[in-house]
Order: sequence, then structure tokens, then C-alpha cells
Amino acid sequence: MNLENTQVQMRKGVLEYCILHIIARGETYASDMLDELTAARMIVVEGTLYPLLTRLKNSGLLEYKWVESKAGPPRKYYKLTTAGETFLNGLTETWNDLVHSTEMIRKKIIPV
Repeated sequence: MNLENTQVQMRKGVLEYCILHIIARGETYASDMLDELTAARMIVVEGTLYPLLTRLKNSGLLEYKWVESKAGPPRKYYKLTTAGETFLNGLTETWNDLVHSTEMIRKKIIPV
């Protein structure tokens, strides 16, 4: 087993959840998402982020608008749709259950 490969897979597994949380706080530019993910040590590159944003948009979870920029081309700002908010709420419930279950196993506090 390769530890690094497993760590990458774990990060990929929660990346969509993290991106949805970032966008849920308000309209967000992709570059700002990358900065926040990098600061949180979620190793992400543009080649990973943009296809994921497109998939989420095509699934009806995100929408975007173009905003003119004084310092270059227009910027695409993403926000959650109502379906995206519902989806994120469902993921949050699942996340909370997983964290709870994992902690029970790690701390060996499973009731018999």
C-alpha cells in the first residue's frame, strides 16, 4: 500500500463537499476557491477544480454569472442553486454520521 495514494483518494472524496461549502457562503470565483482549498492543505489544481465545477453545474447544483473585471477578462462567479443547498444539507448529514462513526471506532466506544 502506498500511503500517499490513499491520502490523495481521501482528499478527493471530500473535495466536492468542501467546494460546495465554500460556495454556500456566497458567490465565489474559482481562483478564490483554489486559494482557500490550498490554504486548508487540500491539494487541488485548476485541472481538478474546473471539471468538478462543470459537473456540479450540469447536475443543477450550481449556477454562475459573469462579472466584468477592471483588471482583465470577465470572471465567472458560482453560487448554489436550491437543489445544491438541499444536496449540501444531505452531504452534511452523511458527513456528521461518518465522523461520529469513525470516532466511535477510533476511540473504541462502540456499545455492545
